[in-house]
Amino acid sequence: MSLLTAPLPPAAGPDAPLPGDGPAPAGRPAAVELLHRHWPLLPLAGTVLLLLLPLPAGDATASGKVGPADAASLLLVLVCALQALRGRVRPLTGTAALVLALPAVGLAVATVTAGDPYTALPGFVRYLQVFVLVPGAVVLLVRDAHEFRLAAGCFIVLALVQGAVGVFQYATHTGASYQGEDIRAVGTFGPGDVMGMATVVAYGLLAATAMALAPEGLLGRRARLLTTLAALALVVPLVLSFSRGSWIATAAAGLVVMLLAGVRRALKVLTALVAAGVVLVGGFGVGSAMMAERLTSITQVGSAPDQSVTDRYTMWAAATSMWQERPATGVGLKGFPAHRDGHATLGLSSGSDTAGAGQGYVRQPLLSPHNMYLLVLGEQGLVGLTALAGGWAVLLVAGLRRLISPDPAGRLSRDCGLVATGLLIWQLTDFLYADIGGPSTVLTGVIIGLAGWWALAPRTPDTPLPVLPAAPRDGAPAR
Repeated sequence: MSLLTAPLPPAAGPDAPLPGDGPAPAGRPAAVELLHRHWPLLPLAGTVLLLLLPLPAGDATASGKVGPADAASLLLVLVCALQALRGRVRPLTGTAALVLALPAVGLAVATVTAGDPYTALPGFVRYLQVFVLVPGAVVLLVRDAHEFRLAAGCFIVLALVQGAVGVFQYATHTGASYQGEDIRAVGTFGPGDVMGMATVVAYGLLAATAMALAPEGLLGRRARLLTTLAALALVVPLVLSFSRGSWIATAAAGLVVMLLAGVRRALKVLTALVAAGVVLVGGFGVGSAMMAERLTSITQVGSAPDQSVTDRYTMWAAATSMWQERPATGVGLKGFPAHRDGHATLGLSSGSDTAGAGQGYVRQPLLSPHNMYLLVLGEQGLVGLTALAGGWAVLLVAGLRRLISPDPAGRLSRDCGLVATGLLIWQLTDFLYADIGGPSTVLTGVIIGLAGWWALAPRTPDTPLPVLPAAPRDGAPAR
């Protein structure tokens, strides 16, 4: 019996009280009670929301820098460990433990077999943080659908604020340099991390869209209206980011989410998004000419690629060549920059030009292939790629299976499933032409954790989880 078809073992539902959860003291204020119950999520909220803080110029992609969000993620792992020692988290199922821990094996092998293990050690720590520790902490600490929604709400808040900064940059010509003008929306991430704002805006847009498409009864009418408005508003900064990769990943993930929510709902949301795009681009001319040129360039990557695309193809070929040299374990973590010139052709440029958004001209070196799968393949070989990508595939298939499973009682929190599935599909699609790097990298671990919580949460023999608590009857106080 495979991991994907084996029934999960019986366990208490995520809304059931954990050991040590006694009745709330009488007379305790609601805010205090809310904080008492959900305080372990504060580091999770900090991991997301601390990305609102602007970083000093040059720190966005600096190697070895630990930003506020990274510090919060380490606190998240520490809180999870303390809660586990106190018996305040539910044990992982065997499937969940295997899927979440398996990448550590590939990372350890790639580090030990690297030509310079000491150089590979920082890469081991970073990968362990993003792909093992943070996802595991999220799976263990998020206890029910309400806490999942709190985490998704943090993504939407982050996206709205960063998107507002990006729109202001475009309107006032204070953004990153693009085609000779300082108009590219990059938020607080700066020109050294032009994908940062596009990434977090896409996360928020998908989370808002999924929650707006929630079946009746899961979210209130006001919440669905607010998330709908948020999704429509976030289309603007996503367009102004001029990020082709983010556009493609958002379109792919958004289409899947809308189809999973139902064709009728999908048509309504799609019509609204298209109408918003027509009004903004056609009516107000928001980036119309440059956006049209950027969209056209997507279809020209094979016939008439620009230098950025040529560089990307060259680095993809270099990563493939590294893997062919050491197919099992690769050249070692953090080994791509050192081996790049020995495997790349003369068509590779020395770097990319960045400027604007409060920063002078900087030549950014090309230190990765901008394809996560090829980066892992080149540095970690088949062992590392199987451990990482295999786990992601399990999460995706198991999450989809749970989302489309029959739910006669209408008790599944399908909005959480739509959010988790949409974010994971976006990330896996984006990995085709991007890799980890920059302050927003830590959010990748949070997304994998949310996807793991939805896909791998234990269930009782007859009730799929996560579920909503029983709705109060008329006149009865809500629990």
